[in-house]
Amino acid sequence: MRGLASTSFVLILTAFAVSQSQPQLNLMPMPASVQPGAGQLAITQSFSVAVTGSHDASLDREVQRFQTRLSRQTGIPFRPKAGSAPTLQIHADHGRAAIQKLGDDESYELIVADSGAKLTASTSLGALRGLQTFLQLVEITPTGFAVPSVTVKDQPRFPWRGLLIDVSRHFIPIDVLKRNLDGMAAVKMNVLHWHVSDDQGFRVESKQFPKLTAMGSDGLFYTQGEIRDFIAYAHDRGIRVIPEFDIPGHSRSWFLGYPELSSGSGPYTLEGGGPGPYIDPIMDPTRESTYKFLEKFIAEMAKLFPDVYFHIGGDEVDGKQWDANPQIQTFIHAHGMKNNQDIQAYFNQRLQKILAKNHKTMVGWDEILHPDLPKAIVVQSWRGQQSLAAAAKRGYSGLLSSGYYLDLMWPAARHYAVDPMTITTTDAAAALTPEEKSRILGGESCQWAEWVTPENIDSHIWPRNAVIAERLWSPQNVTDVASMSTRLNAVSLDLEFLGLTHRSARMHMLHRMAGNADITPLRALADVVEPVKDYNRWSDSKGPIDFHAPLTRMIDAVYPESDAARHFGDLVQAFAQSGYKDQAAEAQIRASLTAWRDNDARLHPLLDQSYLLQEDVPVSQNLSALGAAGLQALDYLDKAQPAPDLWRTQQLALIEQAKKPIADLLLMVASPVQQLVEASAAQHN
Repeated sequence: MRGLASTSFVLILTAFAVSQSQPQLNLMPMPASVQPGAGQLAITQSFSVAVTGSHDASLDREVQRFQTRLSRQTGIPFRPKAGSAPTLQIHADHGRAAIQKLGDDESYELIVADSGAKLTASTSLGALRGLQTFLQLVEITPTGFAVPSVTVKDQPRFPWRGLLIDVSRHFIPIDVLKRNLDGMAAVKMNVLHWHVSDDQGFRVESKQFPKLTAMGSDGLFYTQGEIRDFIAYAHDRGIRVIPEFDIPGHSRSWFLGYPELSSGSGPYTLEGGGPGPYIDPIMDPTRESTYKFLEKFIAEMAKLFPDVYFHIGGDEVDGKQWDANPQIQTFIHAHGMKNNQDIQAYFNQRLQKILAKNHKTMVGWDEILHPDLPKAIVVQSWRGQQSLAAAAKRGYSGLLSSGYYLDLMWPAARHYAVDPMTITTTDAAAALTPEEKSRILGGESCQWAEWVTPENIDSHIWPRNAVIAERLWSPQNVTDVASMSTRLNAVSLDLEFLGLTHRSARMHMLHRMAGNADITPLRALADVVEPVKDYNRWSDSKGPIDFHAPLTRMIDAVYPESDAARHFGDLVQAFAQSGYKDQAAEAQIRASLTAWRDNDARLHPLLDQSYLLQEDVPVSQNLSALGAAGLQALDYLDKAQPAPDLWRTQQLALIEQAKKPIADLLLMVASPVQQLVEASAAQHN
């Protein structure tokens, strides 16, 4: 696969050179090689598909889904003519194994001409990936729907391209997870990392230990039948499912039903950690009964989850319970251990042997890295690329998640800039060798569930997740942010057609806040705000998070990234680069500023009548003030008169106030308005 990838770098340079004179193809991830041709293939009612070569059931089902989606995408009911040549011919040399493996061949070639299209692949899995590319190529033209003539030769850069979805903090139903699998398949991701247990909930039925869900789930969990169906659904779409049972920390939900596993005395609840000062509960690694429990549990889960990889968490182990437990301290000293890291390594050694006995390979977060563990394990880095490089240098395979945390609410471009192979070290001699680089298997985006529900989880994952998918699939030199943004908008619409609700859910949530009122002015405000970034929402929380509280505030509805604010900022930049002479840009800027200035008067009655919106009153007022300040700045610029110093000082103070988070929201147009104000004051007669 890496040999093919190196060849593709040469091909893609040629393809990009050709494409400079061609309309941009809205493909994401961008294939390894794209060579535009002349003409287009019309999509008509006679569209048909034929499959030759290996003819396994999963490919047949994918072809049926493909035709259904293409019909829905175009609105065309297909009625192929008997005896006519197929519009799309698919040939796969080999079928797929019952259990998908790391590194299975996903390469394909797609050739589209005006007379027909041909998709060839070594395996039916590659054919699945090629069908997604075909769907993204479909476009509306003056004469109907069509696919442009093109030759695509494609294969992934990394074999592991995953998305973590946490279902422990807020339970996410199977139907919501399935539509996210559909989204993953559309952008060629191939691993769902299912974080199914944590302090706040244990979500997988165990017949061996039924109290795990009876007492640790609030009644919200997946039955084993549902899990088998879900894994089959994922396999049909070329996606592996890897469970994560986070131990020895992040494990409070285990102890409600089985307190003997804990290093402390409890009692425990899903909301907190017992009487007295809060201490994170941890499993007791010194009792043989702990390992007997885990042997039975893992044997059961190993049969339920067929993938060879099994994630054990291992992160953020708070050692306070170990420190406070005399028996554990005696064990540490008796075994010559120096610290809590050593006893966690002991626990992981025992756990790894149990996994190996069940033919599973251990995956864990950074903290499991320890020389006493075999090189077969996989280390997932959440702390940064330094730890990923350290693991690779010590002979361990690794995954990057640092930089791909979707719950941090970063803009797409920031995620897009993170690459598993862009590793800097303080030691100039520590650059990775080719062999060490080969140990970096890929990466995973992460959606932790402290602030998501089934209603808004799609908008927290999509469409930004598509740019991470591109980073992990496409050649490393595919980095143009402007191209990415354009293609992302198109892919976002496709994903909504597919069944995801990342765009439509916001409308429903805004209507809830507004009641029967017109939401137009509320949308205008929502369009230019973003949630606070990183974990600042945690900082503003008073006490522990109530995971049963409704997520119905404006922050829960707005998009992680404001397209309107980004567009406004681009307009201001273009206006500045013209020396503030571009009349077309100014007209658009003035129209936006006028709308924002006047929006508060339209929105204010609604804000007053809805208790869900009352905290947003100052945000609306600040937007109106920014609109007024920006308009006055434009007037000064038009007259070529420097703004008075007092006015400038007053407006900059207002802008600084508007930049501060209110109701956990950031007003994203404040900085471009500041640029206008400063420019108006800096000009000279």
